Amino acid sequence: MDDRKKDVIRETDAEAIRLAKTLIRRARFGALAVIEPGTGSPLASRVGVATDIDGTPLILVSMLSSHTGAILADPRCSLLVGEPGKGDPLAHPRLTLVCRAARLERGSGEHARAERRYLNRNPKAKLYAGLGDFSIFRLEPERASLNGGFGKAYLLERTDLITATLIAEELAAGEQSALDHMNADHSDAIAIYASHFAKAAGDSWVLTGFDADGMDLASGDDVCRVFFPEPLRTARELRHVLVDMAKTGRAADQTQPDSKSRRIESKS
Repeated sequence: MDDRKKDVIRETDAEAIRLAKTLIRRARFGALAVIEPGTGSPLASRVGVATDIDGTPLILVSMLSSHTGAILADPRCSLLVGEPGKGDPLAHPRLTLVCRAARLERGSGEHARAERRYLNRNPKAKLYAGLGDFSIFRLEPERASLNGGFGKAYLLERTDLITATLIAEELAAGEQSALDHMNADHSDAIAIYASHFAKAAGDSWVLTGFDADGMDLASGDDVCRVFFPEPLRTARELRHVLVDMAKTGRAADQTQPDSKSRRIESKS
């Protein structure tokens, strides 16, 4: 690497890792680039995206799609995530992951978990997820390039993005029951997670996923990411962390008596 490139790439720090994980966890779609069989030419397509519990991107694709045939022939691929907002689209953060695609075997425990998490994030996909010509792939990250905006370029390794396997498997075992319980009985707490910790507007949020680092929420087509104060060390810590975060959010709201009226005004 020459000196000019060294000057462009910043040292990867905790803030960069947090931003990269946020971009992955919040992604509902991405641009998948594959190698076209026969020609070796690059082929890009938009795909729906979710994440497995360890942070690995998941895609659900038809076997009839050209990009599916491409990754079956050569699993090397890349995935670009990060949505532009107002103004210059190049001023908004984006992340390119260099991956190897791995098809999950239908009927396996790994496939069942991935399908459950994918449909929690993308419920409209239930219309076709069970069709025989659709498959779920894990896009195993090998490295990543983060552009956090002008002059904010970082290189990340797999270990920066993926959570340790043991805690992920432990959380996955009870994840859906915890999600169902929270969404059915604790909508008030979920609203606090969204408004206080993610600064998200609206009050129709539901939880779509838990992992060692935090939780994912959705309200229609809107999504947000909330990180825990500290990563979970065991699955048993989840309940206590959720309770403590709800208390923290309520206490902060009570110190601002006009916060509720400001939210009402913002909706009118």
